[in-house]
Amino acid sequence: MSYDNNNIFAKILRGEIPCKKIYEDDYVLSFHDINPQKKIHALVIPKGKYIDLDDFSEKASADEMVGLLKGINFVAKKLGISVDTGKGYRALANISEHGGQEVPHLHFHLFGGERVGKMVE
Repeated sequence: MSYDNNNIFAKILRGEIPCKKIYEDDYVLSFHDINPQKKIHALVIPKGKYIDLDDFSEKASADEMVGLLKGINFVAKKLGISVDTGKGYRALANISEHGGQEVPHLHFHLFGGERVGKMVE
């Protein structure tokens, strides 16, 4: 599968669709989910054109990989859900059809602010 430049996250990155931004740097953009599933539900996406975690792992530079992980941690701290500032959170990346991925651009969901519950039911 090739990257779809018209997916919603690509449009958000280009500024064609607005978002409620939490954080942005050279490697990631983070924003609040428009349909939150928990008290706190944020998304962290890499700025590069990566379909999913497998694609990212194969093609991203070392700087992009570090930038994504540090971005997730920074956002969790900023939202007050990291272990340092809160009671913890869940970082979730869905991969492809069976993994439940809906948007073909790598993204991590950060859930927190309350007990998240079982991972799979």
